[in-house]
Amino acid sequence: MAAKEEDKIPRSLLTIAIVLVLGAIAPMLDGTMVNIALNDFSTAFHASLDHIQWIVTGYVLATGIAVPISGWLIQRFDGKKVYIAAQLIFLIGSITSGLSWNLASMIIFRLIQGFSAGLIIPLLTTLLIQVAGQERLGRLMSIVGMPIVLGPILGPVIGGVLVDYLSWHWIFFVNVPIVIITLYFIYKKLPSFPPANQHAKLDWFGILTLGGMSVSFIYGISAAAQMAGFNNTETITYIIVGALLTIIYVIYALRNEKSVIVPLNLFKHKSFTAAFCGLFLAGIGTNGPMLLLPLFFQNVRHDSIIVAALSLIPQGVGMLLVRPLIGKLIDRIGASIVVIISIAISLIGTIPFIWVDQSTNYWILALILLVRGIGVGGVAIPLMSDAYTGLAKVQIPQASVGTRIIQNIGGAFGSAVLATLVVSQMNHATPDVSHLTSAYQFGFLTASILMVLMIVPALFLTNKLTSKARAKQKGN
Repeated sequence: MAAKEEDKIPRSLLTIAIVLVLGAIAPMLDGTMVNIALNDFSTAFHASLDHIQWIVTGYVLATGIAVPISGWLIQRFDGKKVYIAAQLIFLIGSITSGLSWNLASMIIFRLIQGFSAGLIIPLLTTLLIQVAGQERLGRLMSIVGMPIVLGPILGPVIGGVLVDYLSWHWIFFVNVPIVIITLYFIYKKLPSFPPANQHAKLDWFGILTLGGMSVSFIYGISAAAQMAGFNNTETITYIIVGALLTIIYVIYALRNEKSVIVPLNLFKHKSFTAAFCGLFLAGIGTNGPMLLLPLFFQNVRHDSIIVAALSLIPQGVGMLLVRPLIGKLIDRIGASIVVIISIAISLIGTIPFIWVDQSTNYWILALILLVRGIGVGGVAIPLMSDAYTGLAKVQIPQASVGTRIIQNIGGAFGSAVLATLVVSQMNHATPDVSHLTSAYQFGFLTASILMVLMIVPALFLTNKLTSKARAKQKGN
């Protein structure tokens, strides 16, 4: 009986965990609600998909850039105050996004939203680790993981209902009461978290260089897809700028190995390099179709926004089903096999969209998306966990920042490139249902090819079955 009492999570600790999770609900839902409303944004702002996609791309990039800043802020300032500030910034971003009067203003306000979301999620994890201790961390992390798991299921449905019955403005305004309630409970229930190092420094130059490099490459590749080739001034200019910023970062990183945001010596470790490349490709191959799918249902199949949202539920359910199994499989067989199997399952759930059209049965689509969700749900976690294999303790925070940034950059690339490719295909054909369908099918084909490429870095991840076989051979 005494052992059970000791094992029980204290009520005060559970309250802190719930308050921290409450702070993540609005950003998590917001990240999945917006995709369902892209058609409405296109109509409201009189813009094509290759321009509208920056509402998503900008948000994802800003999230990635905010991750290292989050770590620095929590070292320099009281954690409670930082969490409150991040919530207030998200509140401002939500209100202003809902009041956007054109596409440019929407993208700017979404950058504010994305930046604050990028602060909130790492803060949540860091603060929870500080109060929980290792013995209770696993159980509390399962609570923290709920918004992440439920976001892909509930986000599109809530977004669809809000847009259909109210307007697109409300997918942002709905955050206002959630954040206000969250702020009240943070102020009342969350303890102070004294700063660990008030003299901590942040690599601003490295962050800005990586951010500029990412934006330049995305702009360049988007322009190439839009103009059906790389032989145009806009594409060449942005790619040259991106390449120059890459060279500048490499030179800077070599000269400042101890203080740079993503040290190049991390790439000496095979697992980190493989995970880094895999996460980038995963961002493109798995996140890119997330943008296309709701548009496919609305534009090709002419479904209402609510039907489109409900059609995406099986994918979220698939991700939910596989989540509890991934950790056990990684421990048993290693990240390499888990990722390769997940890629194969993802392909089984993505390749059919190369042939799916407006006449395909909904039950068949539901089954395909369920399979896709199971596959996609098993890709990122093993890549993230294997990135730390063989690293020294001092390198783990640096690797964490590096993997989070590259995952967001990959996601931004995926949204931008696939959206632009679809628009490019539309522009080079007669605007009828057949050619519209072909354009989306081409987008899914591109995503499938990129997912196949993920197998290459996956081969260099940890393979425990091979390691056990080698150990047996040595023993014999």
